Amino acid sequence: MYKRVLLPILFRFDAEKIHHFATSVLKVALAIPGIPYLTRQLFTYEHPALERELFGLRFKNPVGLAAGFDKNADFVDELACLGFGFIEIGTVTPRPQDGNDKPRLFRLKADRGLINRMGFNNEGASAAAMRLKKRQTKKTAGSVIIGGNIGKNKTTPNENALDDYLACFHELYEVVDYFVVNVSSPNTPGLRALQEKEPLMALLQELERVNKQKTIPKPILLKIAPDLTDSQLDDIIDIVRVTGIAGVIATNTTISRDGLQTDAKAVEAMGAGGVSGQPVRERSTDVIRYLCEQSGRAFPVIGVGGINSPEDAQEKLAAGASLVQLYTGFIYEGPALASRICKRLIER
Repeated sequence: MYKRVLLPILFRFDAEKIHHFATSVLKVALAIPGIPYLTRQLFTYEHPALERELFGLRFKNPVGLAAGFDKNADFVDELACLGFGFIEIGTVTPRPQDGNDKPRLFRLKADRGLINRMGFNNEGASAAAMRLKKRQTKKTAGSVIIGGNIGKNKTTPNENALDDYLACFHELYEVVDYFVVNVSSPNTPGLRALQEKEPLMALLQELERVNKQKTIPKPILLKIAPDLTDSQLDDIIDIVRVTGIAGVIATNTTISRDGLQTDAKAVEAMGAGGVSGQPVRERSTDVIRYLCEQSGRAFPVIGVGGINSPEDAQEKLAAGASLVQLYTGFIYEGPALASRICKRLIER
């Protein structure tokens, strides 16, 4: 019903406006007594064999929602009813910012993908922290794991980026289970320069130093771009080893437009931004496989990029990913995708 009836209607409207509309409807609907229970019955598949233990956290299943869908932690309780084992909020910056000019989100229907240049639009770390403090899905046995994806403000020069990441870390420390350092978005000018070995090593070492001063350190992961060369991926492996961070999320969106089925002129008219969804599936899987094989599986990798089906998720896991995340596939396939993946994993 979702793909045959709802999706064609939703796709008639501006992508960003429909995102806000759909999430608002979800929030209103799940505020009705009894609806959260029914939703969980429809869209949650549970089995003890789905549980995963990773960097000291127990995930009830290996399927999560990637950062970008719930930037401000507005819908954590509602999204938790849709079968996810973990939800990553953000990207959050220390100060609120509007992001890039609209329109900034476009559909590549023929490719089952998206182009976005959102630019870390969010209400700031303190607003997200306040909402997470009030969430209903508290840290109880079997509750959803929450990740905090953190970045720097657009106006912050790269030489001061550490200050922004530390500010977000301190603000969210009490309310998230793990952190993700985002230096791989193509939509903040100059941000990807922080992926170079020297600045990235310094950034992560200081974050880990501060983290280890906490009574209970939180896992810190690094989210990387799919556009890195093998040499740069070797640097990432070395950085993880030296800094001692918990793992890597592979991958963010790509700046490549190669192989798209959508008309080239239409793609050009959409302008700059990162491509997500099916167009990045193969490259994302290749990056996962490379990291796992070259490192000897020395650290966990969370796989994201082009997961539109249980088979796509299994491909990432077979390449070495410990967990997977959805975003664009969740939009194209609908709210049952996480439970479909979980069910298939058990059937195999």
